[in-house]
Amino acid sequence: MKFSKTNLIKLEEILAKLGYKIRYEKGNFTSGYCIVDQKRMIIINKFFDVEGRIHVLLDILQTIEIKEESLDEKNLIQLKNFLKETT
Repeated sequence: MKFSKTNLIKLEEILAKLGYKIRYEKGNFTSGYCIVDQKRMIIINKFFDVEGRIHVLLDILQTIEIKEESLDEKNLIQLKNFLKETT
């Protein structure tokens, strides 16, 4: 997978359709990110470059419950491709 701004936007779109809000903030996160489950908010270290942000979003996608009915066919195919490439 190419670590491009386009792929970052696609991942952000998938998470938005799953009901998550993504914010890039300054903070002391041991893993580089924080998930606030009650508000379905993901906070990522704003100093990460595009590649770092993509890695974090892929890690998060592997740990959260994904309701496939929330995604349209295009997003579902993209998600499966992203997850397949990370394993």
